[in-house]
Amino acid sequence: MTQSVNRVVLAFSGGLDTSVILKWLQQTYNCEVVTFTADLGQGEELEPARAKAQMMGVKPEHIFIDDLREEFVRDYVFPMMRANALYEGTYLLGTSIARPLIAKRQIEIAKMVGADAVSHGATGKGNDQVRFELGYYALDPDVKVIAPWREWDLTSRTRLIEFAEAHQIPVAKDKRGEAPFSTDANLLHTSSEGKVLEDPWDEVPDYVYSRTNHPEEGPDTPEYITIDFERGDGVALNGEGMSPATLLAKLNDLGKTHGIGRLDLVENRFVGMKSRGMYETPGGTIYHIAHRGIEQLTLDRGAAHLKDELAPRYAELIYNGLWFSPEREMLQAAIDHSQSHVTGTVRLKLYKGNAWVVGRKSPYSLYSEKVVTFEDDAGAYDQKDAEGFIKLNALRLRLLGRRQG
Repeated sequence: MTQSVNRVVLAFSGGLDTSVILKWLQQTYNCEVVTFTADLGQGEELEPARAKAQMMGVKPEHIFIDDLREEFVRDYVFPMMRANALYEGTYLLGTSIARPLIAKRQIEIAKMVGADAVSHGATGKGNDQVRFELGYYALDPDVKVIAPWREWDLTSRTRLIEFAEAHQIPVAKDKRGEAPFSTDANLLHTSSEGKVLEDPWDEVPDYVYSRTNHPEEGPDTPEYITIDFERGDGVALNGEGMSPATLLAKLNDLGKTHGIGRLDLVENRFVGMKSRGMYETPGGTIYHIAHRGIEQLTLDRGAAHLKDELAPRYAELIYNGLWFSPEREMLQAAIDHSQSHVTGTVRLKLYKGNAWVVGRKSPYSLYSEKVVTFEDDAGAYDQKDAEGFIKLNALRLRLLGRRQG
């Protein structure tokens, strides 16, 4: 028996899946639907979502389209970038990091409008259902969650289209038939997976890429840029101060031009299966490289190496949807403490799919040319001290060697 629901807040894109879900919720639960569409910088016109929701019977005052771009980068992307988080060593977590913000705003809207349930369009095979729902329950332990893909019998795109046409729901022409792949986009990245990408032996077709030019077709002249950091966060590009979202958007443009940030990955999903996806993170890739560049100067060896140990754990927490967990918050506190002197400027060279650091400077630099020089250091470092240092570190190895001999 379907549990009684009076009002539900739906994460609504206006696409085929969430449009069908909207109607299905109205029919199955006989409830009022409130739609929430987040502008996370996905680059799509969002007003059609408002018109579609209104056409399907949603009250104008119950249609929320919120510009969350600055909050997304400032409060989610940048804290994650401070950690140098990479899932399985390569993935910059563009989809993962967007889900907690969407979940947070859904719960806020639910409280505003007196809704007793929230709903999403994630399938029962993927990670997003976990990310959304862990966020919901962390922020409202008693909320009811409706996950249509785990309840209904609309198990294929053909069935979705048939349902849409039977209920006069407009279907975009490019959505008729089987889509060659599915995408998710925000200001940090675009991900593509499914269909033409499912065989991990086949190279990703050129038409799948949408955020980056082909690296081989990039400019023949390298481009040099600078990024300024304050306490671990980017604050300026080429000397011009910018807000977090503006900075990332500008880096996206540069990354697109030079074909930077493509990733073909077979990853381990939280739900247990392996999946193959193609990720484009142009600005985020440049930013990540630059952040590591300024840390090279400003972090003590112990702090830097400990951060590198913590980063995989932090990345796994984000990937698995545990943004609002105490362990992520504990790690964040340690990471943020490490960033107190991560301030300075990084110069990068961009060229045909690559970005690399070619210069860095900081008022808090721990690098001493006087100590490290191969020329006369005027007594800054007594090389004779190294003998005792080596012998002390070799003591256990010598004892082992004697025993084994």
